[in-house]
Amino acid sequence: MASVAIIGASGMIGASLARTLITRGALGRERLDALILSDIRKSDIEGEATHWVTGDAADFETIDRLVASRPDVIFHVAATAMGQADSNFSIGYHINFDTVRATVEAIRLAGDDYCPRLVHASSIGVYGAPFPALIDDAVQPRPDSSYGTQKLMSEAIIADYSRMGFVDGICLRLPTIAVRPGEATHGNSGFFSNIIREPLEGRRAVLPASDDVRHWLASPETAVAQLIHAANLEGPIPAEARALVMPGVSLTVEVLLAALAERAGEDLLSLIDRTDPPVYGPQDFPACFAAETARNLGFPLLEERAVDFIDGFLRKRFPA
Repeated sequence: MASVAIIGASGMIGASLARTLITRGALGRERLDALILSDIRKSDIEGEATHWVTGDAADFETIDRLVASRPDVIFHVAATAMGQADSNFSIGYHINFDTVRATVEAIRLAGDDYCPRLVHASSIGVYGAPFPALIDDAVQPRPDSSYGTQKLMSEAIIADYSRMGFVDGICLRLPTIAVRPGEATHGNSGFFSNIIREPLEGRRAVLPASDDVRHWLASPETAVAQLIHAANLEGPIPAEARALVMPGVSLTVEVLLAALAERAGEDLLSLIDRTDPPVYGPQDFPACFAAETARNLGFPLLEERAVDFIDGFLRKRFPA
């Protein structure tokens, strides 16, 4: 049997992860006997053997309550996106780094040889321009944003606490997630979701990028599958695998729009308003990653083509 905690359980990825685990009732081959959900506020997610620890995850008192039950696996998926992290410096560091530091320190202070698997949702945002055409695992991260810096700092502290034997940590550099549910987001890579979700829901979307912008994408379902796979890796995580780029799909804006038209009709493209001139060009986003180490470790990818992203969103919006 396994006990699991999710920090950031009310967010997009955290909520999807929680619902997946509740539905399965297991983490890999281990039956799920306790699921601790934590966020600044409680959501409507409930399940057998599930309970909430509400509060600020950067507050040691909150994390102490979570760690007190000694979960075998802790998922840390609490985050604020690049747009807010870079526009509100203090909030970005508080959510994206201080919560991670509080988590690993609370685990260390728990003592009694407690050493859980800690799975952290990092990001390809740790890489900054100029971007090689293909980023392999030998390319060193060099963030050019506060968000990327916060994620890289989180990776570093998790690696150090793992080196000292306090946690068994692994950080997943997730692709940009599309199609994100909810309201339109502004700034940076949010438009990759906006230009699909908004037209499909009958709303206008702003496209601030040229058609030849190429980026590394994965669905929310793929992100959840990758997080669960990390939790189920056998044995201690090797030092060289503490931070891994996750598999994704390299797609251009042009290909995404063609897939939208193919699945939902050319008329929907009229709901997309282009900025003139484009705010973003091909130089502004990493286009493709090798993700070789993660692939060799069996990390899954649920999409192959642009239409898979459209179909995945439509299945959730219009379930059979």
